Amino acid sequence: MTSSAHPRRRVLGGLLATGAFTLAGGTASASATARTGDTSRPTVVLVHGVFADASGWNDTIARLQRAGFPVIAPANPLRDLAGDSAYVSSVVDTVPGPVILVGHSYGGEVITNAGRGHTNVKALVYVGAFAPDEGESALQLASMFPGSMLPDALLTRRFPLPDGTPGGIDGYIDPARFHDVFAQDLPHSVTRLMAATQRPGSVGGLGAGSGVPAWKSLPSWYVIPTADRVIPPAAQRFMAERAGSATVEVKGASHVVMMSHPDVVVRQILAAHHATR
Repeated sequence: MTSSAHPRRRVLGGLLATGAFTLAGGTASASATARTGDTSRPTVVLVHGVFADASGWNDTIARLQRAGFPVIAPANPLRDLAGDSAYVSSVVDTVPGPVILVGHSYGGEVITNAGRGHTNVKALVYVGAFAPDEGESALQLASMFPGSMLPDALLTRRFPLPDGTPGGIDGYIDPARFHDVFAQDLPHSVTRLMAATQRPGSVGGLGAGSGVPAWKSLPSWYVIPTADRVIPPAAQRFMAERAGSATVEVKGASHVVMMSHPDVVVRQILAAHHATR
């Protein structure tokens, strides 16, 4: 009895042999996609924040894909602002056509920095997010206005730095408080899973000062959940007005408005597309 390669391995081997999949400059790219250069619709890059992961965008992704938009929802490292922004910037580097950057929560701070220096980034969309000015941090902005329940719900765990020495501190939301603080408009059955799988954020990253904001040179849109218990709505209104963002408010929505009201988020992304195409 002769053995044969696994079907998936045969496919990958064929792609490598024919050069359909190339590695250039350390970046993986699908050459067929690059050859077509289809830029009829921008690629929407969705950046999640702390205490979450990219799956929080699932309903948004499904709607955008049905509308014909290519979508990338990278895993935000959540280690430090400079590194997280550089990572998302590197993802944008791989996209041959126009890009709309969308950030939720701390992800807004990341796109504010990652959007700089890219001629193909056409718009920024903030979803219950931070839109800092130069030198501002997420922790600073969250405390500018009253109303956040996050400080009293935080748990911390230490983690080793890359050289193995202690020193890093991760922040989590207490699972017992997760529903009421982070996602009070979602079912408890959903938020229990979210609490168990939450990705922590480095306290150092949340306290780091932001760089020159991309919203000073790019148009922006904003979705403000009016019942946000993480980033006070007043803080979001302040940031949106300062950035000159086209804003929509979602009455009664929690911090995870992209999960409870994905249609509103998609409409803002579509508005950004129609205004910048």
